[in-house]
Amino acid sequence: MPKALPLIDMNAPVCCSPVAAQPLDDEAALEIAMRLKALADPMRVRLLSLILTCEALDPPTTGVLAGFVGLAESTVSHHLGQLRTAGLIGSQRRGMSVHHTPRRDALAALAGVLDPHCC
Repeated sequence: MPKALPLIDMNAPVCCSPVAAQPLDDEAALEIAMRLKALADPMRVRLLSLILTCEALDPPTTGVLAGFVGLAESTVSHHLGQLRTAGLIGSQRRGMSVHHTPRRDALAALAGVLDPHCC
């Protein structure tokens, strides 16, 4: 059974300077690795893609995302929880539905940490 992701402070998008700027300490490397680990699953990448592309219309719900990917809502909810724990998406309950939005600041910061010349 895979290990659970450690909790990451979701208040800050990412911790440190670009990986090419200087050697990272253990804590910084772990924080980056945990965010990348959340994206290391093809279904999570697909869900993030759907959230990013559907956001303009209305933030998608867990049920809508489950319909798009053909999985049970509980499975999709698990994957979304991993993305949320890594700080890559935000979720908001509205009545009986949970709507998901990308945390663009966290995604941009992660891209900047990997490649400071990106974007």
